[in-house]
Amino acid sequence: MASATAEWLAPSTRTELIEKLVSGVDRYNPSNVGILEDYLYHQIRSGEYDCLANLAILKLYQFNPDLYNPDVVVNILLKALTAEPFPDFNLCISLLDDRLPNANTDEPDPLPTLLPVLTNLYDLLHRCRFPAFWTFYKSEELESLRENYTVECTGFEDAIREVAACSVKATFTRIGLDRLGSYVDLAGPELEAWATRQGWTIDGQVVSIPPNPDNQVESVIIRENVKLPRGCFSSAKMHHLTDLAELSKVIAHSVQAK
Repeated sequence: MASATAEWLAPSTRTELIEKLVSGVDRYNPSNVGILEDYLYHQIRSGEYDCLANLAILKLYQFNPDLYNPDVVVNILLKALTAEPFPDFNLCISLLDDRLPNANTDEPDPLPTLLPVLTNLYDLLHRCRFPAFWTFYKSEELESLRENYTVECTGFEDAIREVAACSVKATFTRIGLDRLGSYVDLAGPELEAWATRQGWTIDGQVVSIPPNPDNQVESVIIRENVKLPRGCFSSAKMHHLTDLAELSKVIAHSVQAK
């Protein structure tokens, strides 16, 4: 987990120029937005990902509404989807104003239409409803999203499958092949090859996942030694004896009354 966090903070693929922009005060310089946008499209083409650089773009849009580019925002949100279970998507959403002006008034702004769709996709991923995610993603309603955006996002569907794989590894030691296929939208030889690349073994219609700290239930015994002051035991004993004496008097009085 620590290595994943370190990679999130400073991806190994981040160039020295981008590191300087993201880590210093230049991240607030609007003249650098073009460099960061070019870096985003490099991520789209290469399959790389740099959340902090993309957040810097959204922060610049927030401070400089005239720079706003809706297509860039949509691509940032798509890349953030692939980072689940990290909170990248919500971090991006938090930097979007309620009403962002469209930089190009000749074209309609796609974000008001696509934002609820992307939020729904994120919600399905976050709740591990993978079959529902694929059904919605492959639906006719999202045809424009696939044809105009995700088709250009290299490795988008494979990255979503890795999100599902993380959940499967943390939950199962054995899972049915058909059920796994519904989680990753694969079947037949493609599914078997994908599972093998994950390091899982297939026996008939059952996929076995190697043990890991998340999918193993182990009992833990916690022992604590509490040191009490020396007089505590004698005091507690005296109170106990006093209570017994009072109880004996009550019982004796009851017997005499009868």
